[in-house]
Amino acid sequence: MLNYFILVGLLLASSFYFSKACTDGLLENVDFPGSDITFLYSPTVEHCQKLCTQHPSCLFFTFIRPDSTRDNGHFQCYLKSTPSGQPASQSTVLGLTSGFSLKSCNPDTRPCFSQVFQNVDFLGADYRALFTPDYEECQRVCTQEPGCQFFTFLNGEFIDNDYRFKCHLKFSWSVPRTLIEKKTGVTSGFAQKLPQAQEFDTTCQNQLLLNTDIPGNNFEELNSVSPEHCRVLCSAHPKCTYFSFSSDNFKCFLKNNLNVMVSKPKDGITSGIPARFCKLDDIWVKQIFEGVDFTASDIRHELMDNVELCQSKCDDDPNCQFFTYVDERRLCFLKRVITMPAPPNVNKRANVVSGFSLRNCNLVV
Repeated sequence: MLNYFILVGLLLASSFYFSKACTDGLLENVDFPGSDITFLYSPTVEHCQKLCTQHPSCLFFTFIRPDSTRDNGHFQCYLKSTPSGQPASQSTVLGLTSGFSLKSCNPDTRPCFSQVFQNVDFLGADYRALFTPDYEECQRVCTQEPGCQFFTFLNGEFIDNDYRFKCHLKFSWSVPRTLIEKKTGVTSGFAQKLPQAQEFDTTCQNQLLLNTDIPGNNFEELNSVSPEHCRVLCSAHPKCTYFSFSSDNFKCFLKNNLNVMVSKPKDGITSGIPARFCKLDDIWVKQIFEGVDFTASDIRHELMDNVELCQSKCDDDPNCQFFTYVDERRLCFLKRVITMPAPPNVNKRANVVSGFSLRNCNLVV
């Protein structure tokens, strides 16, 4: 009888999703086997569902809960898709929860995750550590620091006495990143609604150094469409002390050296210093880039008469962050990437507490 109700629930959920209705329910002890796009780590099924919602191709998912009896599979969030929009199959598996993307549910583009996780470690992504008396103070620090997205705190019972009360602040990207190529006959741009990586009243002064390279000290290489975009990426990352942008291949080199900044002349390279605690110029969002293709990350495409209509369509769609318009085919490709906090790994560990910044939660902290 239980299997019958589960099957009926799955069929109803699939039919609602296929008809573009909002399907926000979760299916306990149900697996959607196969059809995997990728898997990410997630502390809860609700977080997993929002990862699926922000992923450009994900239509449904399966989450391995911490109470699962599977070995080494806890906290794994499998993102899935099929051409029909429905799971290819489903089965009853204890310790798994499955569900559907919330793309059709007008999702919050900057979700709040207020839950704190006892005996759970968010592994990796550290950029700074300090000692705090409790996890509440650790979370307050994370909330106040613009670069912090989540944290892990080692409490007073942690096995190694030397590391008790240590608060690890962690970073993940909140600024859209995309693959970029030169291509004739296409035009690309960003949604005008994109929020600033940091929001302040004071306007930043321009710190771009034209035809100047700052060689060495790279810790991350990203794609960016302009020096201003590269500066936004550097400003968002708490480890970035300065950057260099190459206009030849759209490469943005984030650099870390707190001691020196040695520059030299070089054509085609623009360098600069990140902005801290001031409002960045939003020219990178407003500009249209001809002959530039934002490859991959497609949500969907539609026929449009011109690039201006394509940009308006991206602005109106809550899921769209950037777009590419193909002139000859009159096709508008709407695109997005995951920008919500996402720990690179999640695991069980005694006497640690993990959680997220409350910056988007409108809570008193």
